[in-house]
Amino acid sequence: MSRDIRICFIGDSFVQGIGDPEHRGWVGRVLQATRGDVTAFNLGIRRNTSEDVLRRCWQEVRPRTLPDVDNRLVISFGSNDMIEEGGRVRVDPARCLGSLAMVLDESHHQAIAALVVGPPPVIDAGEEHLRRVSKLADEMAALCRSRSVPFIATTQDLANDPSWIEEAVAGDGAHPGSGGYQKLTDIILSSQWHEWIAHPGR
Repeated sequence: MSRDIRICFIGDSFVQGIGDPEHRGWVGRVLQATRGDVTAFNLGIRRNTSEDVLRRCWQEVRPRTLPDVDNRLVISFGSNDMIEEGGRVRVDPARCLGSLAMVLDESHHQAIAALVVGPPPVIDAGEEHLRRVSKLADEMAALCRSRSVPFIATTQDLANDPSWIEEAVAGDGAHPGSGGYQKLTDIILSSQWHEWIAHPGR
């Protein structure tokens, strides 16, 4: 297999980098710090839930992979799932976990090495939303461990980060600016990112 790496980043508006005046988000910043011959595709869509991502994942990822190339998939969702609308969350946690399991299982079947970035907090959604997202993130981490897939926790660190909070409040209440995305980037880079790039484990 060639060391040419093709990485699809799929998920929600945080993956897309909404709110960043530099238009890099965490995906662009992580890529800037990643060595090697990397071709990247940002497949983030605002307001997407886990079920939205599952529905579109493979029709968008497959055309962006190549045979005999080191194909990768980075998945990040869950914050939108736990938003309350009409007195109930948009997607039940069990369904969210089921969607993640299906994406990971198909990724394994396709021999595409996966990594999961945990859901960031939505500041203006309040403490109950943070509690739900934190619990979901823990369950996602356990699911990833059961499949030997790296999981990078973000929720609590970002919920306590002044840049993330201040920039989200100053913006649309959910998305940070460049400082918040840099904090998220730092979390990812200081966790399992470089090890995953060097040794995907698949």
